[in-house]
Amino acid sequence: MLLRSALLILALCGCNPVQRIAVSSNEIRTEAQALVKHGMERGDGEVVTRAGRIDGLAAGIHKELPNVENKTPEWLTLLEWGAIAAVLVAVAVILWQTGIGSALKAILGWIPRRTRTDATLAASALSEQKPETIREWIAAKRASDPLWDRAFKDAQKEMK
Repeated sequence: MLLRSALLILALCGCNPVQRIAVSSNEIRTEAQALVKHGMERGDGEVVTRAGRIDGLAAGIHKELPNVENKTPEWLTLLEWGAIAAVLVAVAVILWQTGIGSALKAILGWIPRRTRTDATLAASALSEQKPETIREWIAAKRASDPLWDRAFKDAQKEMK
């Protein structure tokens, strides 16, 4: 569904009215010139005259084309920005759900203060030169993360 919507938006954004006018007038001129040739072969002056007029009018369209301005409807602009926002939200959700966002933060050094404090306390608990123990680290971890606290309590129950 999302892919279909994206393709529809791209197709609508790709529509260029000025380009369509130019292509259509070229096709009209080609047809008119074929009619002129056909009229000359048949000796039909009426067809030659009218086809020549059609060709001239199409040439006039080409002459005025530089003065034509593409104008995107407001609803299409809004749809385009909405699609961009939806894609950005989807990328953010994917990064969040897969854990890639956490990996990117670690690579770039964007480690949250709470995580950095927790890691410092854990390193202190492992160090023989520091007075902190593993019990202090566990207490701090349980106090800072309610989910971790719940998982710790469940693990303790399983061990009993």
